[in-house]
Amino acid sequence: MTTAAQLRPPQPALPAISTHDITVLLGGPSEEREVSLNSGRAVASALGRCGHRVTTSDISADDLSALGRSADLIFIALHGAFGEDGQLQAILEERRIPYVGSNAAASRLAMDKAASKQRFIECGIPTPAYKVVHAAQINQAVSCWKLPTVIKPLDQGSSVDTMIARDAFGFQSAVERVVRKYGSCLIEEYIKGPELTVSILGDDALPVCEIRTPREFYDYKAKYIENTTEYLFDLNLPEALLNEVQRLSLEAHRALGCRDFSRVDWMVDEASGRPYVLEVNTIPGFTDHSLLPKAAERVGISFDQLCQRIVEMAMARA
Repeated sequence: MTTAAQLRPPQPALPAISTHDITVLLGGPSEEREVSLNSGRAVASALGRCGHRVTTSDISADDLSALGRSADLIFIALHGAFGEDGQLQAILEERRIPYVGSNAAASRLAMDKAASKQRFIECGIPTPAYKVVHAAQINQAVSCWKLPTVIKPLDQGSSVDTMIARDAFGFQSAVERVVRKYGSCLIEEYIKGPELTVSILGDDALPVCEIRTPREFYDYKAKYIENTTEYLFDLNLPEALLNEVQRLSLEAHRALGCRDFSRVDWMVDEASGRPYVLEVNTIPGFTDHSLLPKAAERVGISFDQLCQRIVEMAMARA
């Protein structure tokens, strides 16, 4: 494993040695559309500065016209349904169009919180206890959990419709709301303690970042709207814990079959000091709030260099 101390910033990537025709896909149909638009615009600007010929295109399952344009590479900057869950990746694979990031199978697995957690368990990577609940199981399910607990959709990102229930009425109501909207929900053990995240770039685990927010947890508003969240890299945590979280983040990334880049989210139990993986995000954000760019910058990789390195990894497979 490559640790933060071993990472060295690459030589400047500007101008790009080889320039390409790149289509940046942004927007999309999911509830994370606005974030995706911001990510895609930032990526397109960076790749343009690197010397590439860049086109930005919105896309959805009902409108694939963006794929009709000839391009050397597709840079997917879509978050959530269709863009991050393997659907778009499967279409690109069928059409033999090169693209950045994880393949269709890994994307599907990572987006399914229950399936990915089962994979973590199989690989010995600690993750909070969980249960998938459907409408007919709600009453029985909510009676079995110690509060507080976490309720979230199975296949949404950016903490969309994620809630922490602290009393019985709120628990039942939250489960019913998520099941009504999505057909099922994930009930997850609540871990109290520091929230950490590790970005993966290639085969490297970037420095551990601690997220601190005055909100109840790191929800959508804390991620993208408010500016009160702190992102800390100088941490008052044991070095052994930080090394373990980096090592396990690479293991989680590889366990799901991910490639090029991802972001792995963790909670650390304040009582035991044990880390628990929550999920792997195969297309993390590329906005000014986003954690992959912040972690890359921490080791001397600028935003432009980050985008260029991702392009180079994908083009090496083309």
